[in-house]
Amino acid sequence: MGVYADFAATTPMDKEIMEQMLEDSMEFGNPSSIHKVGKRAKAKLEHSRREAAGLLNAHPSEITFTSGATEANNLAIRGIVSRFDHPHIITTEIEHASVLNTYEALEEAAEVTYIPATDKGTVDTAALKAALREDTALVSVMLVNNETGVMQPIYEIGEILAEHGAKLHVDAVQAFGHVGIDVKELGVDLLTLSGHKIYGPKGIGVLYREKDVVLSPMITGGSHEKGRRSGTENSLFIGAMAAAMKKADAERTVRSIKEMQLKEKFLNNMTHAEIPFEVNGDVNQASSHIINIHFPWADSEFLLTALDMADIYVSGGSACSAGTVEPSHVLESMFGEDARVKKSVRFSFSHLMEEEDIDTITEALKDIYERLS
Repeated sequence: MGVYADFAATTPMDKEIMEQMLEDSMEFGNPSSIHKVGKRAKAKLEHSRREAAGLLNAHPSEITFTSGATEANNLAIRGIVSRFDHPHIITTEIEHASVLNTYEALEEAAEVTYIPATDKGTVDTAALKAALREDTALVSVMLVNNETGVMQPIYEIGEILAEHGAKLHVDAVQAFGHVGIDVKELGVDLLTLSGHKIYGPKGIGVLYREKDVVLSPMITGGSHEKGRRSGTENSLFIGAMAAAMKKADAERTVRSIKEMQLKEKFLNNMTHAEIPFEVNGDVNQASSHIINIHFPWADSEFLLTALDMADIYVSGGSACSAGTVEPSHVLESMFGEDARVKKSVRFSFSHLMEEEDIDTITEALKDIYERLS
């Protein structure tokens, strides 16, 4: 297969979870049915809800299962905004497309303020605090940036908003399994997760909603998920999501150490190979699995193609940009029109990788650099 180093885009299904899904598929009952088969399905669904809630230090009633983080983010944002008459809402210029594009789509229904990032990749909290108004209803800030891996100052932002009263929505898709997440300690009102980023299946996500937060549903048609998200629950994937969360949390320390070792080896390898590079964002404030590298000697599109031809699979940024190689909006917020915006590549590692994989990547980069030189 070559070397896959794009785990921030998606992860492979965990084999144990996949095998458990095959077993569970025999329990096909509709959780809303009142007969025994339906009741068994309902019991398993609620068991999964309790497991997911426990891993976030939440109450089961605060967990809503969705088709993924994109839907969860949309439900969190639209569900709040629709309850107000033209509210003021705040997000950052470095959010995932499912948040940023949703805010852009709501610009007629709300007044939106976009907060820039510093050149370190963190949200400018002073600018965020200054942007708060009496009518600010919602603030959306991701926990770990999906392109740079830089962790955002959520604790600080949570404290600011606790005094103000605006709801805090956090996209934690790239954080869970890499950092501990306690929704009470973080002070968040809404938080989203995705199954396929933590070795679970695609097509399943979680929305945590603090018990006092009221959301207008986006999908109507039944009383499923306490009326917050209609449609027969995907019990099979919900069970797999809970299992993936449980395993990711249990193995978080071991996985993170391995990822940090791979990242450190990668940086050391490139230094020793005398490949010119710079890290985008504060490497000391980053998650264990993502690193964004500026290569001043090659455009991103060329480098991605050259690496792909060498059977090395990485990314120019978010995988949710419809397969295009556009300048990263995250790097543009950090660096403006600097040339590095078009000369940077994201590498995202996994505990499944080996040191030999890092050597292979470095050797390919060295070969490409020398040929260009």
